[in-house]
Amino acid sequence: MVDDIAAAGVERVADYPRPPALVASDQRIEVIALAEVLVETNVSLRVLERFHPPTVYVPPEAVRQDLLEPAAGRSFCEWKGVARYFSVVVGERRLERALWSYPQPTEAFAALAGWFSLYPALMDGCWMNGERVEP
Repeated sequence: MVDDIAAAGVERVADYPRPPALVASDQRIEVIALAEVLVETNVSLRVLERFHPPTVYVPPEAVRQDLLEPAAGRSFCEWKGVARYFSVVVGERRLERALWSYPQPTEAFAALAGWFSLYPALMDGCWMNGERVEP
């Protein structure tokens, strides 16, 4: 089904599979947070889940981890497992619980281990292949 989506050139979240699919992508990802470049990469994994916008995960080496601080709390996803959260900190400014990661995801999503996703609405801007992401 995911191959059919790509072949059609048009994605509709109603067509995404259940359970979700994990798809590699080479789209250029750029994220600015608190006036700092937080993410730059051409490597990502997209989680395609029915009736949910794609969630993009980037590898740890693509993230300015020196700007991250562990945040309180965890969440549970029936597909991926337990997520931990991170805040972005630049000087006195903070974006609380702005990113998350699955340190030990379920077997089906093992490729996500240690990779990061984020809330675009909290960032100064996010771009995929030069197109601004609208949260």
